[in-house]
Amino acid sequence: GFKELLGFKESSGRYNRVNKFGFMGKYQFNLNTLKMYGIKNSKNFINDAKLQERVFLINVQRNKWILRRDIKWFVGTIINETKISESGIIAAAHLAGAGNVKKYLRSWGDLNFSDAYGTDIEDYLTKFSGFDLAEVTARKKVQFQ
Repeated sequence: GFKELLGFKESSGRYNRVNKFGFMGKYQFNLNTLKMYGIKNSKNFINDAKLQERVFLINVQRNKWILRRDIKWFVGTIINETKISESGIIAAAHLAGAGNVKKYLRSWGDLNFSDAYGTDIEDYLTKFSGFDLAEVTARKKVQFQ
């Protein structure tokens, strides 16, 4: 449910979607993120649903690793009337990047990043709260295969 809701929120679930800022695919990745995983051809990425799903998984695994301490420290707390959950943190990292989520959590909500459409970290913390991501393994180094 988590990834389907996130994919729907990002692109209405469309693998071929490219927004006006150049974010692409079902989960709206930018080219810099794709390059980090060794993907340089955006046309191939847009046309390969399996590749998009694989990139989504390894990105979640990487964000879970980067945010592992913050997940441990903040899950169950309430910040600005929002109960913090692991799935909310991971979704917020997809929106804003793990570093911005750390800043948000460690500032107790004072530093709330918004994207170009006005969606902010708190929106994702709320919308994606309560999903079970226990089966997703946190990975420091992800292998793209």
